[in-house]
Amino acid sequence: MFKSLNFKVILFGFIFTFFSSFGQSFFLGLFNSSIRDTLSITHGQFGSIYASATLLSSFILVWIGKKIDDINILKFASYVVVLLAISCFLFSKISSVIFLFFSIFLMRLSGQGLMSHTATTTISRFFEKTRGRALSTTWLGLSLAEFILPLLIIFLLTFIDWRSIWVAISILVIVVLPLISLALVKNVKLDSREASKINDTKTKDIKQWTRTEVLKDYRFYIVCLSMLAMPAIATGTFVYQSFIVSSKGWGPYVIAQSFMVYSILSVITLFLSGFLIDKFSSRKLLIYMNIPLFISTLVLYYFNSPISSFVFLGLIGISNGFANVLGSATWAEVYGVKYIGSIKALTTALMVFSTAFGTALFGILIDNSFSIEEIALVSGSYILVTISLLFSIKNKLNPHYL
Repeated sequence: MFKSLNFKVILFGFIFTFFSSFGQSFFLGLFNSSIRDTLSITHGQFGSIYASATLLSSFILVWIGKKIDDINILKFASYVVVLLAISCFLFSKISSVIFLFFSIFLMRLSGQGLMSHTATTTISRFFEKTRGRALSTTWLGLSLAEFILPLLIIFLLTFIDWRSIWVAISILVIVVLPLISLALVKNVKLDSREASKINDTKTKDIKQWTRTEVLKDYRFYIVCLSMLAMPAIATGTFVYQSFIVSSKGWGPYVIAQSFMVYSILSVITLFLSGFLIDKFSSRKLLIYMNIPLFISTLVLYYFNSPISSFVFLGLIGISNGFANVLGSATWAEVYGVKYIGSIKALTTALMVFSTAFGTALFGILIDNSFSIEEIALVSGSYILVTISLLFSIKNKLNPHYL
């Protein structure tokens, strides 16, 4: 019976990360042209609204996300589902710039923020022995969405108005997700744990850090600096892919085809990282997370061949696969799971903030006539610094045992 509950919790996480895609940049970006045409705004105006709304959502997430530590998971998930359904419906009614800002804020908060936060916090708290594999399976939900939704939405937009698509999404969310939540996590409590025949006293005797204590720990900031590199640089790359294509002379379809390599390697790495974490711990793997990302900046700096696009995005996909799992597992290993909701609310908010920061920074650099090679150099330098800092504390990331 308990093993059945393990499967249900993983399935819950998988479905919630899939549905988090409605608030992710790759999905909202599919409606960029439709919205700009409707409101008669420029790329720059849309980007500024998007970044500022994302920043606001990251601040609010810090406060709302910590509530998952205080109430039943089913109840918290229900609130998130209702907010996502309302957000999707309001998105279909965008009629002004102010409404656009408010709608993007709600979609980023409920979709990218709270949906993924609910999934990964539940998994991190529930699983101990197989946390890595459980998290990697959970994140496959988002990978599946990235694989099928762009093609589906582009197809639907050829004969369905974009507003109607969002109305349909809101109905899907409010009908399907409450039933799924009730069926899968009804019996999961705040102190529920996976079934395990092994009694690991060290796991049970880890010091349980509060968010206030975590904020006073210097290790937290060094790990965060490393973890935020991936979302910031990857988002900047995705948003300004047209600039990269024109700078490199790759042609219109090269990046789109390269995303297939990105998706495939991201999924493979998700599977691999789950097993590696359960075998070696996320603390020992953390230092290797951004090495592929660093190499990708070198590829972008030195090479212009269209083939380098596949290598570039493939390397980003590898780091992305590691980052998705390590980003949740590390905090649970180092700081315990009692207050993991509060801690992950903060780190998820920082992740959302970094995507807005990356978008803004890339835009500023481009506006100041930086070449894509110079932007790659800036990105690579940041990654190298964070890897060096992480190396300096690699032996100090063990949890405090009571």
